[in-house]
Amino acid sequence: MQFVEPSREVLSETLLAAGPGAGTLCDGWRTQELAAHLYLREHNPRVGLGMVFKPWKKSTEKATAKLAAEASTPEAFAALVAKFRAGPPKLSPFALKAVDSSANLIEFFVHTEDVRRATDRWAPRTLDADYSEALWAELLKRAAILYRGVDLGIVLVNPNGPRHVAKRAPVSVAIIGDPGELIMHANGRTGQALVSFEGQPDAVALLQTADVGL
Repeated sequence: MQFVEPSREVLSETLLAAGPGAGTLCDGWRTQELAAHLYLREHNPRVGLGMVFKPWKKSTEKATAKLAAEASTPEAFAALVAKFRAGPPKLSPFALKAVDSSANLIEFFVHTEDVRRATDRWAPRTLDADYSEALWAELLKRAAILYRGVDLGIVLVNPNGPRHVAKRAPVSVAIIGDPGELIMHANGRTGQALVSFEGQPDAVALLQTADVGL
């Protein structure tokens, strides 16, 4: 099943409901910086690569800040969100369904929650079972990378049954939660992820202060 397009719609609606100037879980970003990032990564390959390619990082930050500043009014912000909502241009790598699914399924989920969970009052969404399963499958592909900076073994436990060893080490911690919550934890939103832990107390304490995510 295809979940990226519905996820794009939900993310767009979440951004519009929050409006410009609202906080997010992305350090230093308000909703307009997040919207600018989402638009630019699909429409400007150099800007998109700047998120991971250090020589282009400054130009990426500059382009994001410039577009965010231009989207500071409700009207301009809505226009920017509408451009993101329309999807990538035909010549963008993101126009390929395989790339779109791999790159955006978790991206859109996490950023939707970045906006939703930046307020004092929020509740987890009830996710469709197939959508939750798709998120779990994508998480397993990148879990080892997301927890590479943790000096522990990591076992991800889905309450519905599956377990996944993300990283092996002499001492391990099990992280237990629904796929969406495990994704939030693995992507560094550890304080807003509804997960529990099983392991030695000192190991759990180490995990709770570790550098998780990209």
